[in-house]
Amino acid sequence: MALVNVEKKGHILLIGLNRPDKMNAMNRAMYHEIAAAYYQLEHDDDLRVGLMYAEGDHFTSGLQLDDWAGVFANGKGIEPGDGELDPFHITGPGLSKPVVFAAQGICFTCGVEMMLNTDIRIAAKGTRFAQLEVKRGIFACGGATIRLPREIGWGNAQRYLLTGDEWTAEQAYDWGLVQELVEPGAQFDVAMTIAEKISKAAPLGVRGSLKSSKISVSEGQEAAKQKLFPELQPVMASEDVKEGIQSFLERRDAVFRGK
Repeated sequence: MALVNVEKKGHILLIGLNRPDKMNAMNRAMYHEIAAAYYQLEHDDDLRVGLMYAEGDHFTSGLQLDDWAGVFANGKGIEPGDGELDPFHITGPGLSKPVVFAAQGICFTCGVEMMLNTDIRIAAKGTRFAQLEVKRGIFACGGATIRLPREIGWGNAQRYLLTGDEWTAEQAYDWGLVQELVEPGAQFDVAMTIAEKISKAAPLGVRGSLKSSKISVSEGQEAAKQKLFPELQPVMASEDVKEGIQSFLERRDAVFRGK
């Protein structure tokens, strides 16, 4: 049985953790299956958005540490293989396409860190989050120390990174860490509704919006300003722009081709 369910549904790639008997604890094999799914999302021109979710009652209990100890000690970190793309975006290039994230139950350590490398997050009420690494003798190495302070503020981030304490879905929603707080069991359907809306939007416009936002965060607002119109120019010459205008004039839904 695959540790990760990967299914193409229209222009959406569903990526589902599938080790519910182990609370979706991530071993190395699961990591490589997720990394392969991310590579598929990036390189399949027909795919426009990913949706990450988990089977069972919990998103993940975190990394299976006994399977990862040797990797952490190598001084290089987690390395994706050929035909893979790091879902934490610590190693190698990142995605140019958005990912919607749906969490439930417990979402610990690597679950939080994968969530931080997604773009829109949905959590079921009652979901519990934590970075437990300081209780296990290490520190978070999948991006939490890099991204969590930016997402929820320095003090909030250190409150949980330095103690290993849990925080709630309600806190995550108040901080803006998750964008939708839903009833348990509804997280996948809400995430799917959002993913479908993205999949019907202009692909070049979506990717341009995402890229410009990422430049602003990683390189600063001035860099993003300088690159804004040069990045927009080829998009304005696309067939999708003509379709967007024509569909508006004809009062119908646009059908974008990503060209």
